Parts: sequence; structure tokens; C-alpha cells
Amino acid sequence: MRCRVQKTVASCFADLPQLRSIRRSVPTSVYQMFIVALVLTQLDYGNGLPGYLYSCLQSVFNAAARFIAGLQHSDRIINMLTSFHWLRMLECVQFKLLTIVFHSLNGTAPSYLAADL
Repeated sequence: MRCRVQKTVASCFADLPQLRSIRRSVPTSVYQMFIVALVLTQLDYGNGLPGYLYSCLQSVFNAAARFIAGLQHSDRIINMLTSFHWLRMLECVQFKLLTIVFHSLNGTAPSYLAADL
């Protein structure tokens, strides 16, 4: 999995500077949607990774927030993540898993996920 994560992170970091070229041409909300759609969606497979690999994926989240907000690398990022309503990478994975469990226990999940109680 480490190789897959490294390739994904490298791909995301290659995509971010390319998106910088349209930064001044579109509103911030549209720019944020572009980054989420084209970069951060590549990170969605992170369920079940070892803990040390989440820091690699978190670095992409942090860089994306810096690109959107126009922050320097030395600026604090946690306030920007909060203002964008983004969870940290590990929290995203936990939220997705808990959502699946909730829906399967309440009968609103697809039949292949439904819990037989």
C-alpha cells in the first residue's frame, strides 16, 4: 500500500500547481470545487491504511487548503481546514465507516451491506 499512497500523493502534488494557473480566473468557491473534485477525490480509498500513511495523505489535504486560501507553507492550516468544513484524513475515514455502519444498522444501506440481526 505504501507504493500506492506515494504514487497518489505524487500525482496530487503534480495536479495542484497546474490548478494554480486558473486561480485568478474563477471565484474562490469554484476553485475550491475544482481542487476537491480533481485532487482530493483521489484520496478517498484510504480506508484501512496503516496510521503512518495517513500523514502522507494529510499533507495533500493541507497543501490543497493552502492553495485555496493562498497561505504560505509556514502558516497554520488547522483554521483553514475548519473554515472549509474539512475533516482531517483519519477523521474522514472514520466518518465514512461510521456512516456505513449507521446505514446498515438502520436498514437504509444497500442490501449487500445490510446487517442481518
